[in-house]
Amino acid sequence: MSTTGKTALPRAWSLGLSRGALEIKQFVRQRDAVIFTFAFPIVFLALFASIFGEEFEGTGATASQIYAAGMVAAGIMSTSFQSLGISIAVERDEKVLRRLRGTPMPPSAYFLGKVWMVLATGLAETAVLLLVGSTLFGLDLPTSVSKWLTFAWIFVLGLAGCALLGIAISSLPKSGKSASSVVVLPFLILQFISGVFIPVNQIPDWLLNIGALFPLKWMCQGLRGVFLPESAAVIEQAGGWEYGKTALVLGAWVVGGLVLCLLTFRWKNRRDG
Repeated sequence: MSTTGKTALPRAWSLGLSRGALEIKQFVRQRDAVIFTFAFPIVFLALFASIFGEEFEGTGATASQIYAAGMVAAGIMSTSFQSLGISIAVERDEKVLRRLRGTPMPPSAYFLGKVWMVLATGLAETAVLLLVGSTLFGLDLPTSVSKWLTFAWIFVLGLAGCALLGIAISSLPKSGKSASSVVVLPFLILQFISGVFIPVNQIPDWLLNIGALFPLKWMCQGLRGVFLPESAAVIEQAGGWEYGKTALVLGAWVVGGLVLCLLTFRWKNRRDG
């Protein structure tokens, strides 16, 4: 192997770390984006959990606990799918991507930077939601290692799949100004049909089946299994947590999302050729 080949990967990794640090700094400096990303699920959690605080009959769980688990999943998708879908579309429209493509920086370093940014913000968002849910709305944090391991693989697979889907959808907006509406609308719809805003036992099966095609429904279901008692599984469409199916669907979205990114990602707007 040539010396260039031996040093290419470490160089891309090092540049990716540097790019990730820059991405995080840029994100933190955009106060409106930070407030919206972190406050949105927290505000909705507070609203729904305060309004619907009664216990679900026969589940051993309160509505606030169920909403808290769903909002954690929504927070993960917010910091990955929504964040990348909008930010990359804006960077493309402002020709930031075009300029980066013309530099010696390998393309992989750019995407590694996005990965580090999404991982950092996703962990921070999740930590805040777990803190709010456990201190204010009775969300029981797991006490067993197996539950935390389940949480870990749901978090990693969900974050990766949603991030790749966000990169792919970033190619749909015709301009940076239209990115928010193109990305936020499907995310909002998914929250209604995936068990975030409405408990799954109150959603028609045909809508749940549509939601089951996307990662959010499975992230919500898996996290309910982590944070709720086993008796609460009766509210699920299949009457159980279906961890195996959850892993399969989320893993498929990681692979499918990568394929979508490879097929759709562009460094320039359509009008730029």
